[in-house]
Amino acid sequence: MKGRALLSEPQSSRLDKSDIHDVLRNDRRRYVLEYLRSIDGETTARELSEYIAEQESGESPPPRNVRQSVYVTLQQTHLPKLAELDIVEYDENEKTVTLSDHAKDVGIYLEVVPKYGLSWSEFYAGLSVLGILLVLATEVGVPLLDYVSAAYWAIFTFCVIIACAVYQAYAQESSVLHRVRE
Repeated sequence: MKGRALLSEPQSSRLDKSDIHDVLRNDRRRYVLEYLRSIDGETTARELSEYIAEQESGESPPPRNVRQSVYVTLQQTHLPKLAELDIVEYDENEKTVTLSDHAKDVGIYLEVVPKYGLSWSEFYAGLSVLGILLVLATEVGVPLLDYVSAAYWAIFTFCVIIACAVYQAYAQESSVLHRVRE
């Protein structure tokens, strides 16, 4: 591309787990990936810094000094690092950022967890334990629960887990179904 300084060079087809860990252990890099995944397209470093500063400060609009701090570290550290690993395509001249194909390698490690909420894996573990307890309670003869056979409680629990998995796959932008289609 003539006149443009794109900071992303193709690397191997998969990222090393140590590189993925290095990317995800930094809040600002995680916020970059989260934002880019949510918009599914191109953005500017300024828009990214606005979003990240808002997340960090909890204020909308964020204070100017926080925005500036975020913008500088994005420019000098985080976007070049993500571009070097070919997770994003970063145009230094235009200050534009988009996800690259390697973003999928990192995206599978990102799990959307609301603040003070449960992760999907904790949710599924809880459902499984609840199902086991329902089956055991039925077998022991706990009143009200023993009106339904243990097999029906097991089937019910299995159906709830399947329904939740379908919802999760549908609701998440980078769901399993989306990755299979690619």
